[in-house]
Amino acid sequence: MSSTPRTGRRTALLGTAASLVALRTAQAQPQPSQAQAPASPPASPQPAAPGAAPAAGLERVAAFEGQVTGVAVSKDGRMFVCFPRWEKDVEISVAEVGRDGSLKPYPDAEWNAYRNAAPRDLANHLICVQSVTVDPQGFLWILDPAAPGNEFNLPGGVKMLKVDLGSNKVVQTIAFDSSTAPQGAYLNDVRVTPDGRWAFITDSGQRGAIVVVDLSTGKARRVLDGAGPTQPEPDVIVKADGRELRRTDGRPTLFAADGIALDAEGKYLYWQALTGRTLYRIATASLIDEGIAPTRLASSVEKIGTTCVADGYWMDKAGNLYITSPEDDSLKVRRPDGRMDTLVQDKRLRWPDSLAEGPDGAIYVTTSQIQDMARYHEKGATPQQAYALWRVQPAR
Repeated sequence: MSSTPRTGRRTALLGTAASLVALRTAQAQPQPSQAQAPASPPASPQPAAPGAAPAAGLERVAAFEGQVTGVAVSKDGRMFVCFPRWEKDVEISVAEVGRDGSLKPYPDAEWNAYRNAAPRDLANHLICVQSVTVDPQGFLWILDPAAPGNEFNLPGGVKMLKVDLGSNKVVQTIAFDSSTAPQGAYLNDVRVTPDGRWAFITDSGQRGAIVVVDLSTGKARRVLDGAGPTQPEPDVIVKADGRELRRTDGRPTLFAADGIALDAEGKYLYWQALTGRTLYRIATASLIDEGIAPTRLASSVEKIGTTCVADGYWMDKAGNLYITSPEDDSLKVRRPDGRMDTLVQDKRLRWPDSLAEGPDGAIYVTTSQIQDMARYHEKGATPQQAYALWRVQPAR
């Protein structure tokens, strides 16, 4: 998800070590009430909303004290999650999740050693990781917008890492400068083409865009920058728990291009603004063609249909588009023919955030409880339950 960076002074919480989230590493062997609860047994189910699909297929994999967003699953079933520094500091930015729900800093402890109270070497540490994904070739990609507190991205810290899961080593670092990630940008989610040549990133910040990255050279450029399809839709008001989601000063939530997906062949890129309900797509051949003028590129964007207020996207090989729906605690699926179904709806899916697919086709989803963040409550953060990673059986 994006929690879009806006102007304003960064909260003092970001400068104090006292605000560290109590995430524990696997070596710490935490009790269930600490960093994460065991994957089994899962949390007791809560009743779904009237008319909701049965939640019997929803399984909790792990639970965390820290606010989780991104999730990635490898071809052999290894699971990875990330914890952005949105309202508190964290001890782990990216973690591999053990089968028992334990956390191990990934790719190693040093990459995770950054702290708000003592900033260090922005280029070689994880600052505020928003998303992780495993590409079709089996590499893990870590996207770091480097904007702790969702306020200002730190120059020299905005980057994307390619990790070899065989050696657990970073094998490529792509840095984004101000031409690609200007102040106010928030690089949100990423997908990589099947041939490993191109990456596409949504910018959900103050001026939405798509970032196109040539992975062979590391060159990146912004496209559809400020164009209508990447912007919040003015007639959409994001709601959660049945009420408008507004900051304590009354500002509405304005999230630009957010959820992103590629088809199995890498021919089309799909995306949606979180503050919006319109699904767009564009041919990737157009995106990578630097000779296409901005106006012509914008005119080649297709409106595919209307969905819901959505955060995360994932498209499987059959062309089913999985869509998280935070307004009604559900995970939906859009079929290739345009039909929309609710795959699972459950109160435990409190702001379903990011998606990944396991080797068996199961869908993994994180719950980040965005609506419980302090910025939306006069009396501060009000988390309702543990942040969690869930597994759902795929659409049939």
